[in-house]
Amino acid sequence: MAHHLPVQPEIRAELGARVDAVSARAHCSRPGEIAAELEAIRSLARRNGIRPAVTVIHAIDSALARGEHGALVQGWLAILRDAVDSDLSEPNAETLFTAACSVRLNG
Repeated sequence: MAHHLPVQPEIRAELGARVDAVSARAHCSRPGEIAAELEAIRSLARRNGIRPAVTVIHAIDSALARGEHGALVQGWLAILRDAVDSDLSEPNAETLFTAACSVRLNG
């Protein structure tokens, strides 16, 4: 079992603020704009070992590519917010978010 170092609270706060900012503008943003902002979030999450967030962003990319927008994107961003705040000491955190995304993508 891999040991995870705790994520600094300021990193979680920054990621959360970025997700909230994307969410606040999602209704009027084009998919490419959302994807660009998510790429910055993905990079920061990856550097800090927040794999559940990286997993969710991958699923959001797929949803955007399928043409999802508006309220549908808001739902994805809520899952991303939960992933940013997830307890990485939980060994199944990434698996749980992968399953949630799979259910949401495939209905």
